[in-house]
Amino acid sequence: MHEPSRREQSASAHEPSAPPAGRHWFITGANSGLGAAFVDAALAAGDRVTGAVRRPETMAAKSAAHPERLAVVPLEVTEADRCAAALREAEAVGGPIDVLVNNAGFGTVGAVEETGDEELRHVMEVMFHGPLRLTRLALPTMRRRRSGTIVQVSSMGGLLSFAGVGAYCAAKGALELASEALSDEVRPLGVRVLIVEPGAFRTAFNGAISSTTPLPDYEATVGPLRESLLGTENGQQPGDPRKAAEALLAVLRLPDPPLRLALGDDAFSAIRAKLGAVEADLAVTEHLGTGAAVNFG
Repeated sequence: MHEPSRREQSASAHEPSAPPAGRHWFITGANSGLGAAFVDAALAAGDRVTGAVRRPETMAAKSAAHPERLAVVPLEVTEADRCAAALREAEAVGGPIDVLVNNAGFGTVGAVEETGDEELRHVMEVMFHGPLRLTRLALPTMRRRRSGTIVQVSSMGGLLSFAGVGAYCAAKGALELASEALSDEVRPLGVRVLIVEPGAFRTAFNGAISSTTPLPDYEATVGPLRESLLGTENGQQPGDPRKAAEALLAVLRLPDPPLRLALGDDAFSAIRAKLGAVEADLAVTEHLGTGAAVNFG
């Protein structure tokens, strides 16, 4: 029987090990709400997860329970250098990212006039610029491998808006439109994009809502929503985060997944109402807006 030489043994010792089984997820806002549910679902599926959070200590117990398959890195999505470092750290521990989930965010309520420049910039930085920054950082490796999925956690407010949530919906809507273009760009390269549009789920969302200083003239339009959002205790929302996570994994298993995944009865009804309203507007104005092309005959 052949005995390996010392040179063969040395070469074998330096050969890269086979990649671990399962996908590698990178999930922002992984310590609570939908993010935590996504982490649990991915681990239950046998995958590896890097949870990216502002306070890593909040995931210490879960990390200790899954030392081989769950890593935690500190991340503030508004810091470009930290975003790049967090992805490098994740890949060094768990290998290339297979599923990037841009989930971190917060709620904000207030009339457009009540929303100052600094507040608006912060909303856009966290829920638009941050996710796109991480997306751009993850794409080079995904393109080289011709594989990967980018999950943008938007909201039903990414497709519709109403009094009191203009800034929030503007950020989510911007993310959706950029992601729609991105999907067309990367699909031929083997990379998929999924936009998730949740309604109200039992998370800590309401406890993290930022509110503007009210102006009396908007009490009738914005006041009821402000009172409802700030007055509803976390854990009382209708949606179950575990079911949302199950739906996400089910869609990712589809051979030809859709671009959008709405989650929750409220999301479906609100989105359908918005689509109906757009169709109604088109029908009313079609005779005014069509036939305007210049006739060069």
